[in-house]
Amino acid sequence: MLPERLARDPRLLPLRNDTAAEHLKGVVDAARFVSGRKMQVKAGSLALRKAPEARAEQVDQALFGESVTVYGEEEGWAWVQLEADNYVGWLRADDLGPPVEATHRVKALRTFIYEKADMKAAPLLAVSMNARLAVGEAKGDYLRVNDLGWVFSQHVGLLGDFETDFVAVAERFAGSPYLWGGRESAGIDCSGLVQASLQATGKSPLRDSDMQEQTLGEALDLSGGMPSLKRGDLVFWNGHVGIVADREHLLHASERDMQVGFEPLDTAFARIRPKAGEIRTVRRL
Repeated sequence: MLPERLARDPRLLPLRNDTAAEHLKGVVDAARFVSGRKMQVKAGSLALRKAPEARAEQVDQALFGESVTVYGEEEGWAWVQLEADNYVGWLRADDLGPPVEATHRVKALRTFIYEKADMKAAPLLAVSMNARLAVGEAKGDYLRVNDLGWVFSQHVGLLGDFETDFVAVAERFAGSPYLWGGRESAGIDCSGLVQASLQATGKSPLRDSDMQEQTLGEALDLSGGMPSLKRGDLVFWNGHVGIVADREHLLHASERDMQVGFEPLDTAFARIRPKAGEIRTVRRL
């Protein structure tokens, strides 16, 4: 159950102009309610944009095989809500297809779907951690994916085959470039790092840092100063979140360095304070 503020947050509410999702009848006012239809991402990843245009702000990403509900289309763009985190925005309609039941997920940071079961074959798509695959027959070290091509078997696992340490997953993203709204190793932001890492452990966190601050773990008492931090604690500022990697280091997607990396806790706290203010919350999972 979402906190009341998030339940009516426009980022998570399929409501625009005079149109709203059918399930919002009696909750919001709209001239028209639509039931929507389930579709699936068929590109390696798709930018979810704030408006139906290629240069609009990217607010999230949808990965290969993930499900979306389409509530409308406009000039080649689909107005959707993502199943992974409920975010609402616009995706390119041509990169959506009919649903295929997934059986596996990508475990590697990034891998390829090849034209043939051969490492020398042409790669058809690059797919990222947490992408969802419908796996068929095996051929040597490769598995048939979505009647499309072949993926290296060691890079995928069953949908329920989750990681156990989200910090260890996050550490694998070190060096990944910073990308606003990104949630894959080709480009990721601070809250995307938290989200992708937790998704690999079977959890379903929301997308933005303020949403995560309201819904993840338990808040530590900061009234007496900074408590002793533990690996896996989440530190929140206004518009930023980092993961405590150990007692001395913060792991985060840093706008200063434009990549995911480790930073001494004291150094990070002092550097971030002038821009984002004091630490708002520390939450322990």
